[in-house]
Amino acid sequence: MVLTSHAELGNTGEDTGFWVEEFAAPFYVFADAGLKVTLASVAGGQPPVDPKSELADFQTPATKRYDADKEVQKLMANTAILADIDASDYDAVFYPGGHGPLWDLTDNLASISLIESFLAANKPIAAVCHASAAFLNIKDASGEYVVKGKGVTGFSNSEEDAVQLTEIVPFLLEDELIKRGGKYQRVADWNAFAIQDGLLITGQNPASSELAAKKLLTSLA
Repeated sequence: MVLTSHAELGNTGEDTGFWVEEFAAPFYVFADAGLKVTLASVAGGQPPVDPKSELADFQTPATKRYDADKEVQKLMANTAILADIDASDYDAVFYPGGHGPLWDLTDNLASISLIESFLAANKPIAAVCHASAAFLNIKDASGEYVVKGKGVTGFSNSEEDAVQLTEIVPFLLEDELIKRGGKYQRVADWNAFAIQDGLLITGQNPASSELAAKKLLTSLA
């Protein structure tokens, strides 16, 4: 699982990072199925947490489990450096969202190389919410964007508008997926929705994190 290391929400003076639910729910889907999960982040060490994701309104059984899980918190405090990760050591990769990935995982060369290695080895890649941005600049062997012609989703323009960050984020994820030829799909704001097209799995929003993880798990069966 690859997490953001970006902590600043544009020029707002507010903090951002990864969204707890989007890590916790998928992590426990994988761990409970017996998978060994390695955590990595752009800078290594403790990734920043989006403080809004710790508010009472956004707590779920998975976040509560994570809050009480000292062992997993220890893993989170000591994530590997993304550039040190070798795709050949793993069967799949999952990117949790939060606004952070828009800034540090969209153009990250280590991340792009890692994802392209997974795809070249016919291994599935998955992301939820804003982390679909990590797939924007991935290209196939012929030089085409991987999302071109594929069913994809991610945090929608209307959801970004609802959280009043349309003018703050570096780009609107829905627009960028469409610009690269992705067949963007979505459901009503805040409802669970995930889509798999070949090796590519994406979830729309925080509510979609478990669904996206289960699709990845199924593809590994």
